[in-house]
Amino acid sequence: MPLTRTVALVTLGCARNEVDSEELAGRLAASGWRLAEDAADADVAIVNTCTFVEQAKKDSIDTLLEAADLRAETSARTRAVVAVGCLAERYGAELADSLPEADAVLGFDSYPELAGHLEAVLRGERPAAHVPRDRRLLLPLTPAGRAAADRIGEPPDGPVTLPLRRRLDDRPWAPLKLASGCDRRCAFCAIPVFRGAFVSRPPAEVLAEARWLARQGTRELLLVSENSTSYGKDLADLRLLESLLPRLASVPGIARVRVSYLQPAELRPGLLRAIAATPGVAPYFDLSFQHASPALLRRMRRFGGGEEFLDLIAQVRVAAPGAGIRCNVIVGFPGETEAEFAELVDFLTRARLDVIGVFGYSDEDGTEAAAMPGKLDPDLVAERVATLSALTEELMAQRAQERLGEEVVVLVEELPGQGIDSGDGIDSGDGGPEVAWAEALLAVGRAAHQGPEVDGVTRLVAGEGDGDGRPWAPRGELRVGDLLRAVVVGSDGPDLLARLRGRV
Repeated sequence: MPLTRTVALVTLGCARNEVDSEELAGRLAASGWRLAEDAADADVAIVNTCTFVEQAKKDSIDTLLEAADLRAETSARTRAVVAVGCLAERYGAELADSLPEADAVLGFDSYPELAGHLEAVLRGERPAAHVPRDRRLLLPLTPAGRAAADRIGEPPDGPVTLPLRRRLDDRPWAPLKLASGCDRRCAFCAIPVFRGAFVSRPPAEVLAEARWLARQGTRELLLVSENSTSYGKDLADLRLLESLLPRLASVPGIARVRVSYLQPAELRPGLLRAIAATPGVAPYFDLSFQHASPALLRRMRRFGGGEEFLDLIAQVRVAAPGAGIRCNVIVGFPGETEAEFAELVDFLTRARLDVIGVFGYSDEDGTEAAAMPGKLDPDLVAERVATLSALTEELMAQRAQERLGEEVVVLVEELPGQGIDSGDGIDSGDGGPEVAWAEALLAVGRAAHQGPEVDGVTRLVAGEGDGDGRPWAPRGELRVGDLLRAVVVGSDGPDLLARLRGRV
């Protein structure tokens, strides 16, 4: 195959999709394809789609159409557009029929032979579109039946075969997949149907990939899956994540490990303590509450309620007072009453969470909720989303204000001159003047309670040193990937302003 073949990957959706794209990039690079950053510079543009909510589907289709439009531009190299990812897996042939602009619609099972499919597309062929199926039926029903016997008890440092992976960016953090699939049956969610049953990766494989990422310059690992609290249940050890976390944190070069996608009903005391108190693990709790009304949560096929969630939050803050806690909630689920909506408002007001994502309910094909009676008027759903979004913005700002005076450890992600937003200034929170970013900004990064991309940032300015009282860290002394101590002196929404104190 000519080495001049080029491919660009455009990734939409969650961090799990980012891992998939990097694995696809690794496969293609191993097959002789050259990776391009811009779809206009590639023979083939691959769009790794998302289908999480209705807006994600629209964004995926719009991106595919934009890539297809490049074929008409004389300045663009693009000759073909291929859809992969969750939207392609979920809708397959239906998507191919409704979107002829895509030269191929390929499901997950096509990934091992992706290079061959792309070659066929460039020859003018149109590979058969993926035919969706319920991927939950591809594995045994019981988690114990899914694990190969030789995986259980595998030596932690034994030989492993890693998936091919090629980093597609130079960020100092990287997602690391713990597992795939989900066994939960939430009434509103279609993910288990097209992602399949829950399957944990063996610890040895996770550790080996963590070491590989560290060698690529990764400083923070973001552990991702559809449900990280289930990790190990199919490997005969529900405490596996508790024992894996300190080993990941001790990988040379890794400064911080962060766990995402936790189910409140499955957050065992031992795992809570491991996340809160293990050195090198961020005390960060990404909890999937979804709502606070016990009655509505039962209709969602979920567990718990506002009071139980508040108790869990209290346990987290006893174990780690400065812990970051975030959640997503769904507004307008079928049958949601004014009283149930008020329960959600009351819970969020009392919870003092760092970040709250608000989503309006929309029907998802093939889910139980799509056939439920009691659908709310879309205008009412939009009204409740707007009301709650305005409230949560204020609540997140208040929570950030509570961190004034707190010492934080910040991972540097961007430096001046790298495109960071200088802004006009920020209230210092102490009655003093605003800080002018253009003059004072040294770096932008994230504290331990801030997850990548969605939880706000910490802007760093010079501060007093440890001993001599002189300003520390002049421009030019910092590097992306540095881990720095700083004290919070201001906030803007969930974003923080912090004065440097020194290196960790």
